[in-house]
Amino acid sequence: MNYTIREIEARDNKAVENVIRTCLIEFGANHEGTAWADPNLGRFSEIYNEPGKKYWVAEDENGTIVGGVGIGTLPGAEEVCELQKMYCLKEARGTGIAHELIKIAFEYAKDYYKKCYLETLDNMTRAQKFYERHGFVRIYEPIVQTEHFACDVRYIKDL
Repeated sequence: MNYTIREIEARDNKAVENVIRTCLIEFGANHEGTAWADPNLGRFSEIYNEPGKKYWVAEDENGTIVGGVGIGTLPGAEEVCELQKMYCLKEARGTGIAHELIKIAFEYAKDYYKKCYLETLDNMTRAQKFYERHGFVRIYEPIVQTEHFACDVRYIKDL
């Protein structure tokens, strides 16, 4: 299967929200303190449209959104961005599309930030290995307090 990566458009908002919610349910993270409770889930085309913030989607040959990734600000942490809402549906995992998504996100982030931070869940072990393969180092305290208080694993990477 071939995938296309592009910046999010308003028509993608609901599909991206569905990808994220599907993945959160899969990992038992459909509760407060995770992206599940983010009031902006269905508004990414509006949220990620200013310098230093961007969201990309991956779509399959049929035009179905199968994943996405965002770079956003991290209030209170100067020169540090946050890798945000990186999710891929099961059928897209292992295809290399996540590698392409994160590569595009890093290239963009380098123009604005010196480091990249992320928060995830302890049971997302494959995701953790993926992040480590892409240069993230685990840290044990949050660098700032985010609304994702249920996320118990944190990483940082030099850009």
